[in-house]
Amino acid sequence: MRPLFLLLFGAVSAWAQLFSYGVRAGVPLTDFLNAAQSQHFAFNATTNRYIVGPTAELNLPFGLGVEVDILYRRFHYDGSGTLVDVITGSRTTGNAWEFPLLAKYRISKMKIVHPYVDAGVAWDKLSGLTQAVTSTVLPSRTTTTTTSNPAELKTGATRGLVMGAGLSVKVLLVHISPEIRFTRWGAQHFIDLNGLLHSNMNQGEFLLGITF
Repeated sequence: MRPLFLLLFGAVSAWAQLFSYGVRAGVPLTDFLNAAQSQHFAFNATTNRYIVGPTAELNLPFGLGVEVDILYRRFHYDGSGTLVDVITGSRTTGNAWEFPLLAKYRISKMKIVHPYVDAGVAWDKLSGLTQAVTSTVLPSRTTTTTTSNPAELKTGATRGLVMGAGLSVKVLLVHISPEIRFTRWGAQHFIDLNGLLHSNMNQGEFLLGITF
């Protein structure tokens, strides 16, 4: 019985050293959308200051590793316009899901603190997109319509290149990993024909991972 127990304990320990999992959360350092206004039309965008989701890592020999994350953020923007005797206003809300796949390299061989760099690819997918448009024909006739395909939407999914750097600090059985990450997206989710609203193709994030 004792050899079997030792074998199982060794297998669990090896599995724990090979795989780690937990949560990664942080704040964006750049805006998700860039908005502007003209004489008759305007957009106003709000970047929610949180990013959160699960993370998992495969720990390989020689300081190498592979990490995959699922990161969630919420966004919304408002639009308004005036044309002759028609006043329009819109509110658009949605979710953005980011799926980074990263190769990691730990620079230091210290037992507690491990600086690291990572790089890879990421996919970004929109979901739950809803736009409510209210139109008022002066003096008082108002109508409201909703759509999941606003005119300024160019694509619901895009892909980009990712690179980052951080520290992995071991505290008892927990790894705490602050990281700065940069993503260059290959396409914009939103482009307004008037040039007043567009997605930011450069994305910066500060992320904090807690893994076991």
